[in-house]
Amino acid sequence: MPTSSLLYNRVKMELRFDASDLLAHLERASVSDFDEAPFGIVQMFPDGVVSGYNTFESRLSGLSPGTVKGRNFFVDVAPCTNNYMVAQKFEDSPELDETVDYVFTFRMRPMRVQLRLMKSAAAGHQYLLVTPKA
Repeated sequence: MPTSSLLYNRVKMELRFDASDLLAHLERASVSDFDEAPFGIVQMFPDGVVSGYNTFESRLSGLSPGTVKGRNFFVDVAPCTNNYMVAQKFEDSPELDETVDYVFTFRMRPMRVQLRLMKSAAAGHQYLLVTPKA
């Protein structure tokens, strides 16, 4: 089996919403690997511009990756997250790994979710992960 397939299979198995080392796995994975995750992944540059948006998140939000990539997540894509509970935490924290119960309200009927906000000074991206909540 080619090395890239081994890496892909290893990354695919490790993409769990609650994994303690998830940030390191996300940074090693390709954006196409994100589509295998059973939760939404929004990959952003430190300025909030979206660089990756997986299929799961696209289904939750109703927004296609093509319309989201290159836009500021907090201003253009999901302004309901432009507050102290989400956007401000990314701005204030050089290191961040926090889970937040949240309700998305923009462009949809209210949806209860759990967000995981992840960021490291050493990482090239920051991540907002989304999983629906019953």
